[in-house]
Amino acid sequence: MTHFLLFIVLFLMFGPIAILAFLLYPIFWILLLPFRLLGLAFEGLFELLRGIILLPARLLGYRGHDDRYCRYS
Repeated sequence: MTHFLLFIVLFLMFGPIAILAFLLYPIFWILLLPFRLLGLAFEGLFELLRGIILLPARLLGYRGHDDRYCRYS
């Protein structure tokens, strides 16, 4: 019986907070969506710059390190 009463007390204390978080999560997700898109754009830009900078090395035959022989991966 004490477990049930403890459950009721916890539900009354934290139930409204859980419902509020459940209702506000989509709003926060929509508000943070532009930052995610901006992050993807910057990631693509940095990969493009990396490709441009490393293009001469790749043209000369450098393939990068092979994971089988890398001790630190």
